[in-house]
Amino acid sequence: MEKAVGRSRRVLLGAFGDPGHAFPMIAVGRALAARGHDVTLQTWRRWRAHVEAEGLTFAPAPEYQVFPTGPEPLDFYEAVVHATSDTVPLIRELRPEVVVADILTLAPALAAELEGVPCATLIPHVYPHGEPDFPIYSLGARLPRTAAGRWIWRHAQGPVSRGLERGRVELNETRARLGLRALDHVHGGISRELALVATFPQLEYPRAWPEHVHLVGPLMWEPPADDVALPQGDRPLVLVAPSTAQDSEHRLLTAALRGLANAPVRVLATWNRRLPRRPLPVPENARVVEWLSYSRTMPQCDVVVCHAGHGTLARALSSGCAVVACPAIGDMNENAARLDWAGAGVRLPRRFTSPRTLRLAVERVLGEPSIRTRARELGAWADGHDSGTTAAQLIEKLAARELRGWDSNPQPLD
Repeated sequence: MEKAVGRSRRVLLGAFGDPGHAFPMIAVGRALAARGHDVTLQTWRRWRAHVEAEGLTFAPAPEYQVFPTGPEPLDFYEAVVHATSDTVPLIRELRPEVVVADILTLAPALAAELEGVPCATLIPHVYPHGEPDFPIYSLGARLPRTAAGRWIWRHAQGPVSRGLERGRVELNETRARLGLRALDHVHGGISRELALVATFPQLEYPRAWPEHVHLVGPLMWEPPADDVALPQGDRPLVLVAPSTAQDSEHRLLTAALRGLANAPVRVLATWNRRLPRRPLPVPENARVVEWLSYSRTMPQCDVVVCHAGHGTLARALSSGCAVVACPAIGDMNENAARLDWAGAGVRLPRRFTSPRTLRLAVERVLGEPSIRTRARELGAWADGHDSGTTAAQLIEKLAARELRGWDSNPQPLD
């Protein structure tokens, strides 16, 4: 990666510790550090060794319990107020020239605003703010193909609009407590200076893009892992890569092992360091491991079966692998719909996931050449686009106040 044009900048990055948000931010930090910048990443302590191994300075992020899984969890916005107050001293100490905050990590962005520092938002998935005739985000519906379909979605936006307005009011109440002005627009957690959308342009529905929003491509990083031996033979290799955060009962993993037991494929599966409660049904054509490197394993695979978390989906497509997406929750439904729309895989809704249906989905992917060809096209696109460099250049321009007129949005393949 080439060095930055101009002087080195001081940059503060902030992301909470979920892998789907911390890992893309580590990728941004690595790209900035490679270009000669002084980068500090504020995230959870569990990633400290990895952050420092990438040549970044680690700063511990405030960690608050905001979900009802423990005693007396904080209200989300109450946690934001505390975290922002804890982050302001860090900004005063570091004096960064630019801050980049994850879309769900509001404290660094609000602290930057309090201190007058320009701030960008990293969106590590598809852009969540749709057009009026787009399907409601995260429902898992595809882009309508008819005027009637567009009419239906336009008239279904009422509850969504009310929810977004409620979010604006609650965020403005939080901003008022911090001494910041109220916002007159929704999605106030997305910077109006620079928003980096870290996904494939082929997964984004056609739209008019706001000037401050830039598609940079997937930003990927993973912890070090040892190589694993692949199942022997020359039959197509199917990787089963379940979510690290969802499906505690290993329903997808079990269905895949049962459904593919007698299929003419090799199966490599991982339980991602979440020990199954009961023994897995491992057939002769499969190997199951505790953990593996997606970046080194997926390029050797033909199909990836996953829950469609964006990080896993992006890694599979970057490797040229077709995907069977079995979404578990939330934006996984959206990712699966975009995958299906892009033609690079098959989606299998959670309620229909079984050994038989999963096998049929894998057979369809292997039997329809257009799906695997499309996946290889996305892999070729990823090979030709350095997402880290693109993101770093945009952040440099924000630090130098030179963003206006810059167009980084790549054009998807036809």
